[in-house]
Amino acid sequence: MRLLVVDDEKNIRASIVDFFRMDGIETAEAQNGLAAQKLLMEQSFDGIVLDLRMPGMDGLTLLRWLREEGRQTPVVMISAYGEIDDAVSAMKQGAGDYLVKPFDPAELLIRVRRAVEDHALRTLASLRSDVPSFTDTGNGAMREIGELIQKVAPKDATVLITGESGTGKEVLARRIHALSRRADRAFVPINIGGVPETLVESELFGYERGAFTGAEQRKRGMFEVASSGTLFLDEIGDMPMQLQVKLLRVIQDRKIQRLGGTVGIPVDVRLIAATNADLEQRVADGTFREDLFYRLNVIRIEVPPLRDRPDDIPLLARHFLTVMRERTGSRVTEISPEALRKLQTYRFPGNVREMENMIERAVILTDNEVLHPSDFPLPSEQSGNQMPTGGSLRVVEEQTIRAALLRNEWHRQRAADELGISRRTLLNKIKQYRIHRE
Repeated sequence: MRLLVVDDEKNIRASIVDFFRMDGIETAEAQNGLAAQKLLMEQSFDGIVLDLRMPGMDGLTLLRWLREEGRQTPVVMISAYGEIDDAVSAMKQGAGDYLVKPFDPAELLIRVRRAVEDHALRTLASLRSDVPSFTDTGNGAMREIGELIQKVAPKDATVLITGESGTGKEVLARRIHALSRRADRAFVPINIGGVPETLVESELFGYERGAFTGAEQRKRGMFEVASSGTLFLDEIGDMPMQLQVKLLRVIQDRKIQRLGGTVGIPVDVRLIAATNADLEQRVADGTFREDLFYRLNVIRIEVPPLRDRPDDIPLLARHFLTVMRERTGSRVTEISPEALRKLQTYRFPGNVREMENMIERAVILTDNEVLHPSDFPLPSEQSGNQMPTGGSLRVVEEQTIRAALLRNEWHRQRAADELGISRRTLLNKIKQYRIHRE
């Protein structure tokens, strides 16, 4: 456990830090909110002890910044006797607990441990409810995948997930993380194909202040953000060749070096990579390193497209309904059997991602508590189980791209997100197939 103690009173801060360290806890300290903010931009902590009143940036401001940054690190506030109302306000803004000064350091440690453990349990419960298990699916291939995930998740082996765009590769990656010993730590996804080539290196490895024009302060990369957790490298096949060498070195040495830095920084992350590309072919073509491929391809999971597993549609539909209901506050409780049968007749060219979008749209637009077939208008030319006319892969891909562009009113980024490809890839496909807005 790594803790951060933030208090402008040196004696109080020192007594807390000394007590924690005597208990074997790695503890950092900061004398005010600004110093703490700088530390938090560079390092990860399991918990924070935060004083309410400090000059410059006070505890409430730092707490708000943490939550606005999307960081849910558990916080225990400490305050003077006359600041109870402010402490209650801090609780409402996401603090896990508070203590009034003076206090026994042993009691503070109990509160901190409890906040950290409660956060870990909530994170684990959320992760496990956010992803379907697939062990009870009617599809044999997905059932085997579900069983394989249960077997490999507790290990730290690198996993490579392959399959068409939108088949749910990230869903499976999150399932692996949720069942792993790292489940209470961060799951950090990065879409390699969605990041400009010039920025991929700094996104992954971070940079030091002054590393390049505009680098005004040190920034942690995704490897450091995912410390002790899981890093999900989506669209790994789009990684530039020069970065493949650096990734290979990180996998081998378990160290990263920030841009502009000279020191190797140890990293403890589990890697899960995914791609819709044929990596073996790219190795043969010389566009993907063979040694990196073998490092990533320790455990291989090949995800079949949704059109090949209609038995999974009810399971996925109910899962996405639960997720969307919680996200939107909708009163929708179920999907009718007739609606599920209708969904099972659709080929879902956009795979699981298209289905998720479809469920979200239905939940938002309906006034009913049950979703009916009318809540799922399907393109008639793509309903049923027949391949489009001239059913070659080229024709299917072109029609899939056209349909995604139409559904998203030609908003290219949204269409790319639905298809599970980068905007750059979509633009190349539009040019390749000479697709024009009509």
